[in-house]
Amino acid sequence: MLRFWFNIPLWQRVIGALVLGVITGLLWGPEAESIKWIGDLFIAAIKMLVVPLIFTSLVSGVIAIGDLRKLGAVGGRAILLFIITGQIAVWIGLALGTFFAPGIGLDTSRLDLGSVPESTFTGWTDMIVATVPSSPVQVMADGAVLPLIVFSLLIGVGILMAKEEGSPVAAIFDSAAIVMQKVTAVVMELTPFGVFALIAWVAGTLGQDALIALAKLVGLNYLGCLLLIGVIYVALIKLVARLPVHDFFRGMIDAMAVAYSTASSSATLPVTLRCLERNIGVSRSVSSFTASLGATVNMDGTAMYLGLATLFGAQIFGIDLSFADYILVAVTATLGSIGAAGIPGTGLIMMTLVFSSVGVPLETIAFVAGVDRLMDMMRTTTNVTSDATIATTVAVLVDEIDREEMISADDV
Repeated sequence: MLRFWFNIPLWQRVIGALVLGVITGLLWGPEAESIKWIGDLFIAAIKMLVVPLIFTSLVSGVIAIGDLRKLGAVGGRAILLFIITGQIAVWIGLALGTFFAPGIGLDTSRLDLGSVPESTFTGWTDMIVATVPSSPVQVMADGAVLPLIVFSLLIGVGILMAKEEGSPVAAIFDSAAIVMQKVTAVVMELTPFGVFALIAWVAGTLGQDALIALAKLVGLNYLGCLLLIGVIYVALIKLVARLPVHDFFRGMIDAMAVAYSTASSSATLPVTLRCLERNIGVSRSVSSFTASLGATVNMDGTAMYLGLATLFGAQIFGIDLSFADYILVAVTATLGSIGAAGIPGTGLIMMTLVFSSVGVPLETIAFVAGVDRLMDMMRTTTNVTSDATIATTVAVLVDEIDREEMISADDV
């Protein structure tokens, strides 16, 4: 029985649990709340992963940059484009959430959610001061977002500055990041059970209104990703790289297909590198550095979704967010996407980072967990396309691309 269960891909188990949970909730009604504790256990397991996953992933991501002085034109341009596209992505998510308001009109007063956490934002000066942790251990214990990120980045920079003497510590963090990815994969095995219980509770308490709101969220997630791919990345390829858009996407179609089916940037990386080098003509040095770094720290689809999901949670629970909160969401969502491991399901984990910064209840995860895999597939496709777009653009800017290779690949 166990072998049969684990032979079924996780995403299929999650979708099955979603459907079964909806049916159970609609038939059982409000009494479905009696199994909510299973979903609470799943959310608690996600919360458990946040601090160690962000800490190890961010430190490992900084280490992956290598010697900052030797990166030169390639590293500087790649990192700048990562930041720019990440910010564009999260603001697209915020714009879609504000304009279409997928969570407005859903009455959640019948849900027992406990107290709503207070926003950590008190003012710009206080926030700037708070980014420097007086006690890193206390920051980790409290799960404070910004100071944890700052401390992680400083540790990574310190390891780079230490050069050879920092190599043993770098190896420890690289190993720790891999270990945390494995632990995350284990926790993700709880997803079908958590999804079943949470969706049954939500559907049983709120009925079809909750399902309509979820459908809107899924649709906006796909719309946001398509805007990134069809507008932002096309503009980079056409206007900056000055390459044929059709040839670029034709050359990367294999990587995009693998990304959609696996929902894992890391698993898609070998295919991404092969497409960049063989089909697009990007040099091995540029493709290996930029795409590998992008698979670790460049998650535009995730950044877009974190902004959208935060507004969704604020809307369904009636929380008013100011423009200052929007800016804080933009910062934490971008940094959270950097800390997101390139494996399925980590978008759910990063939600706790962004939600807590502006006081959005973590119970929002109960609404989105069931359909997260459907959205994760498209987000990963966007992430991989972003990596390829930036690698190609940087290769053109530093004259490390063989245009004839793209032409010959197109002729095959």
